[in-house]
Amino acid sequence: MYEHLKTELRGAVAVMTVSVPKSLNALSGAVLRDMEHYLQSLDCHSVRCLVITGDGDKSFVAGADIGEMAPLDAAGGTAWGAGGARVFRMIETLPIPVIAAVNGYALGGGCELAMACDIRICSDNARFGQPEVGLGIIPGFSGTVRLSRLVGMGMAKQLIYTGSHIKADEALRIGLVNAVVPQAELMDKAMELAARIAANAPLAVQAAKRCINAEYDMPADEAIAFEAEAFGQCFATQDQKEGMKAFLTKGKYEFQGK
Repeated sequence: MYEHLKTELRGAVAVMTVSVPKSLNALSGAVLRDMEHYLQSLDCHSVRCLVITGDGDKSFVAGADIGEMAPLDAAGGTAWGAGGARVFRMIETLPIPVIAAVNGYALGGGCELAMACDIRICSDNARFGQPEVGLGIIPGFSGTVRLSRLVGMGMAKQLIYTGSHIKADEALRIGLVNAVVPQAELMDKAMELAARIAANAPLAVQAAKRCINAEYDMPADEAIAFEAEAFGQCFATQDQKEGMKAFLTKGKYEFQGK
């Protein structure tokens, strides 16, 4: 269905693979449009978790398509950045959790794509970086926003100002990724984590994501009130009633998302 993506559904887990092997899965305008259409069409009631990865064993996403960016003027550059940032914001605000399975290079737009996901697992050959200043630009798909929130302002400034690449173990040390696994085990580990998420009450998981995202910049009292409201709304669901009943009676209940 998509020229630049491979998509599949494994039970309640969707997998989106960026597939442009000849460019190490670089993000062109066409790739971003495919991603946007796929995200818009995703049924977040039946799908409980999304895994994003790249095609092949060398690259998650090596960056944005420099050939497309090179001739842009200021207005074109602004539009290009805004378009990519919009797609990545869709990922960040998708109702369901999103896991990045980073299998190799995640540079520039690739690093920004991984950062837009909720959880990042990478292979031991992964490389991360925001090398844009070496091309006369800055991260344009919200990299300056998300990197500092994930690893702290000082480390984000160092990585962005120098354009350095870091290895998987360093990405883990600074908190950019959640786990590093052998490349041969990457998708199995990502799917195992996705399945654990999908087995929980989906409305509760979605509420938790909303709270964590929304409360990041809120004053403490406002964030606590926001959480309390979301907590209360969980008690209006069938999953809460049946889930607690099953716990108290030592029974089993498969969450329905109701």
